[in-house]
Amino acid sequence: MDDEQPPRPEPENPRPQQRAPAFNLPPAILASLAVLIVIFAVMNLPWWSDDTLNWIYFAFSFIPARYAFPLSQQGLEWLWTPVTYSLLHGGIEHIVFNSLWLMVFAAPVARRIGALRYVIFWIFSSAASAFLHAALYWGDQTLLIGASGVVSALMGAACRFAFPAMDSRRVSMRQAHLNPRLGILQSLRSRTVVAYIVMWVAGNALVAFGINLAGDSSQPVAWDAHIGGFLFGFLLFAPFDRQPPEEVREPLPLDE
Repeated sequence: MDDEQPPRPEPENPRPQQRAPAFNLPPAILASLAVLIVIFAVMNLPWWSDDTLNWIYFAFSFIPARYAFPLSQQGLEWLWTPVTYSLLHGGIEHIVFNSLWLMVFAAPVARRIGALRYVIFWIFSSAASAFLHAALYWGDQTLLIGASGVVSALMGAACRFAFPAMDSRRVSMRQAHLNPRLGILQSLRSRTVVAYIVMWVAGNALVAFGINLAGDSSQPVAWDAHIGGFLFGFLLFAPFDRQPPEEVREPLPLDE
């Protein structure tokens, strides 16, 4: 008889473990970036005349002066421009910086609230940013464009859940959307949140005095629209929120 061979143990993990992709954005964010880039590319096609570009900017940019006159005596641009202005950008640096910040802060918010609520949040935060700008520059004829107000609102919303919570939980940014939502006062008791808000306000204060730390310094920056967006996201995030499942809201012990 042949010698019996003991069975060889099967490897525990016959297949190599797949690594999580380093660049993984929710579909809603990818769609947002695609819309912004396509609009920017179309706006910069070489065959547009100056008259056509001026008409596009007039029809889709936010202009505070529209609301200083009776709405019945003008076209319907006042109706959609509080949102469409956020889809336009004035230069390559403008759209690049907004896109980068969008990828960082919009991803956890979109994972948490879902695509539909994310779109609704974009619409309302865009309008909130625009109308604070209009309140400060009532009757002004300058054009407001760019997604910075919406990005600022997403930053404010992220302060309510994405930073380490008061219960000492520690999760990666990839799972930050599972954190419980902090109340406004709870958020303001978090040193991480307060430090971030202070730095963000300081950066916008410098912009208000003409010191632009990033982006195209030759273009004026609507710091007031940033403030309006941030306040909207921070103070009014709760109605858009979907609370995480009960099991993830329990505090987890820290590793010793």
